[in-house]
Amino acid sequence: MEFTIAEVAEQTGLTAHTLRYYERAGLLDPPERDWNGHRRYSERDVGMLGILTRLRATGMSIAGMRRYAELCRVGPETFDERRELLEAHRREVLRRIAGLQSDLTLIEHKISVYGQARAPEPVPDLASP
Repeated sequence: MEFTIAEVAEQTGLTAHTLRYYERAGLLDPPERDWNGHRRYSERDVGMLGILTRLRATGMSIAGMRRYAELCRVGPETFDERRELLEAHRREVLRRIAGLQSDLTLIEHKISVYGQARAPEPVPDLASP
């Protein structure tokens, strides 16, 4: 099955501009073209976009995503390298999650403090009657 750029954009949540950028950046193989030159994406392309979207959402750099895509193009003999790349990315994601959890703990503490505190009584304005 093949998809137009508009269909892929709708399925993935990526814009057509982003899809063309991913192609230029070497993250995605150039898709097939139909008789009038319009891109036709395969199910494999859509699957790769799903992975790339998750990698980007979790903070992987474009260079890291490009390396992952290059390894995928080579074939199964790069499974070890792909695993190592993803393990390194996982460590970075877990480090950021721990930092966010620490930040969230502080925010929750401040919410609790402000929830228990009473606003000070207003000071009467002695100049008004």
